[in-house]
Amino acid sequence: MTLARQQTAFMAQVLDEDAALPPGWSERQAAGMAVYRNNYRTTLVEALRATYERTARWVGEESFARAAAHHLILHPPTSWTLDVIGDGFPETLVELFARDPEVPELAALEWAMHCAFAAADAVPLDGLGLGAATAAFGEDDWEAMRITFVPGTAVVPAGHDLVALWQALAAEPFTAPDYALTEPMCLQVWREGLNPVFRPVDLVAGRALDLALGGASFGNVCAALVEALGEEAGVARAGALLSEWIGDGLVVAVRC
Repeated sequence: MTLARQQTAFMAQVLDEDAALPPGWSERQAAGMAVYRNNYRTTLVEALRATYERTARWVGEESFARAAAHHLILHPPTSWTLDVIGDGFPETLVELFARDPEVPELAALEWAMHCAFAAADAVPLDGLGLGAATAAFGEDDWEAMRITFVPGTAVVPAGHDLVALWQALAAEPFTAPDYALTEPMCLQVWREGLNPVFRPVDLVAGRALDLALGGASFGNVCAALVEALGEEAGVARAGALLSEWIGDGLVVAVRC
């Protein structure tokens, strides 16, 4: 058997306790595999807990451990780095915590913050840089303009007050806050220097940023804002949002 096939067979044993043991294995080897399998799973659960500290605190250690094990069995890691082990965990929590929808929302915010922290460095464009980059733009150029954002920038939709939850879960002693919202909102996530940060924005602003992050032109973003707010208010909001994105340090470059 080649080394690659041996490695594949070994990982099959680690990931599936019901997999048949290799021919000739003794009881001692089988017991050793059980110990190795348990250590491996414990390491992965701890890695998930490190990424989702607030989610774990919110649902409790026992519930989190069960959810983490469920996720890891269905989605075993395939990357060389534990940085990405939490990918898809919020979606798993949507199923497992169907009666507690704030749980996957909180996890989605933690994952976005984690990704922002691990994202590549970039130098944001300031107001003067934007002026220089667009100095020769005509009307068609502004409509066709596409924006490159700081790596790790994301939009997290929320039907609950994740700001209140986030702050409460960082406090000692922990007191559960009132996390109800009268209407949904979004969290704008990015990195300032070395620190991932977020702030709440309304659904209109969140949708506009999500469109721009997805590669929509500034003209398409404007059109969506006009549809949502009317022509005059939509155009004004588009300009205001571009200014906010520049001011927040979200924009790396603009191009036609």
